[in-house]
Amino acid sequence: MSSTANGKNGTWRNWGGNVSARPARQVTPASVDELAAAVRQAAEDGLRVKAVGTGHSFTSIAATDGVLIRPQLLTGIRGIDRENMTVTVEAGTPLKRLNMALAREGLSLTNMGDIMEQTVSGATSTGTHGTGRDSGSIAAQIRGLELVTADGSVLSCSEKENPEVFAAARLGLGALGIVTAITFAVEPVFLLTAREEPMPFDQVLADFEELWAENEHFEFYWFPHTGSTNTKRNNRSAGPEKPVPQLKSWFEDEFLSNGVFQVANWVGRAAPATIPAIAQISSKALSARSYTDIPYKVFTSPRRVRFVEMEYGVPRAAVGDALRELKAMVDRSGLRVSFPVEVRTAPADDITLSTASGRDTAYIAVHMFQGTPYQRYFTAAERIFTAHEGRPHWGKVHTRDAEYFSRVYPRFGEFTELRDRLDPDRRFQNDYLRRVLGA
Repeated sequence: MSSTANGKNGTWRNWGGNVSARPARQVTPASVDELAAAVRQAAEDGLRVKAVGTGHSFTSIAATDGVLIRPQLLTGIRGIDRENMTVTVEAGTPLKRLNMALAREGLSLTNMGDIMEQTVSGATSTGTHGTGRDSGSIAAQIRGLELVTADGSVLSCSEKENPEVFAAARLGLGALGIVTAITFAVEPVFLLTAREEPMPFDQVLADFEELWAENEHFEFYWFPHTGSTNTKRNNRSAGPEKPVPQLKSWFEDEFLSNGVFQVANWVGRAAPATIPAIAQISSKALSARSYTDIPYKVFTSPRRVRFVEMEYGVPRAAVGDALRELKAMVDRSGLRVSFPVEVRTAPADDITLSTASGRDTAYIAVHMFQGTPYQRYFTAAERIFTAHEGRPHWGKVHTRDAEYFSRVYPRFGEFTELRDRLDPDRRFQNDYLRRVLGA
C-alpha cells in the first residue's frame, strides 16, 4: 500500500488516487523523541506538520506542503496487560499486524472494520468502524493514548489522565497532535459465525430493526439498479471452527469479489450502459454461505479494486427513509452505479467528534470505481444524507464545513476549544482541517 504513497519527485498520493501533495520534507522517526524533535524543528522552520498512515482516506486530511511524518518505524506491540485486558501498540502498526499478533496471544479486538491495511492511528483518528449492535468503532475500544503536541511535549491520556483530551483525541483528525501509541481493550479470542445470504431490498428495509436487534453484527450491500441485497450477520459461536475452504475462499473473495469485479468495473467504465445488466449478474453471483472463524478473518476481507467513497452516519431510525430516497434518486437520475451501497450500524459512543457521538447510528456508504466521474452521484447522495442530519466519515469524500458540523455535533465547540489550547499556532493545520474545524 505504501508504495503508492511514495510517488515520484516527492509527491505523496493517497490509496484512492484522488488526493496528492508535495511536502517540503518527509520524516520517518524511529522513536517518540525523534518525532517530538521533528515537530519542534518544523516550528522553528515555520512549517506545518501532518502524520500520514497508509493513505486510505479519500479526503485530504493528511495532505501537507510542510513536514510529512511517516510512522512506518513506529510499529509493534509495546506491551500486553492481561490483568486489565489491554494491549499498547505503536501508532504506525498496521491493523493487520495487530490482529495477527493478538490472535497468536489468544486475544482479539471486539469489533473491527472490513479492511485491515490501515495503521492503528490512521484508522482511529478518522473514525474507521465496522458494524455492531453493542460494540462501536475501533476508536471506541481505546483505553489510553500517547500524543505529541504542538510544543513537542508528550501527553498521556486516558479516562483518568487528561480526560478532556482523551474524550476528543481518540478520534482527533490529526488536529490535536500526533498520536504515538494507543492502548486498546482486548478480550480472549472468540469465534464468529458469519451467515451471508441474498435478501430483497424491500424486505431488508421492512425487517431492518429486527435484523439489527437479533444480530451482534448486521450489515448489507444493496446493488443499485436492482432490488437485491446481500446480507451478512456475524454472531458469536461456540464453534467448531469452520473456515471457508481455501479454494472456495479464493473463488469467492478473490476471483469474484476482486478479480471479476475489477473486470466488470472496467467494462462499466468503458460502457456505462452495461452497468445495470452487470449489476443484476453481480447481485446474484454470490450465493448464500456460512462459516465460523476467529474475528479478524470474519470481519475483514481484501479490497483490491480501487474506488472513491462517501459515507454518512445518519440516526439509525432514519436509515429506511434515506435508502428509499437514495434508490429513487438513482432510478430516476440516469446515473450508472457499478459499486454496491454498504449499510452498517454503530451504537452511540462518547467520543466528541465520532460519527456515532451521542446517537445510535446507521452508516450508508456509496462508492464509485476509481477513474469514474463521481461528483454527480455523490452530490445527489449527500443532499439526501444531510437532510437527515448526516455526519460524514472524516476520511471519505464530503463537502461539509465547520458551520455544518457545529449544527450536527452538539460537542463541536468542546473540540475546537481543546484545539485552541493544544495547538494555538495551528502547527497541525491543513486545508482540510481549516474547512471542517474553521480557522
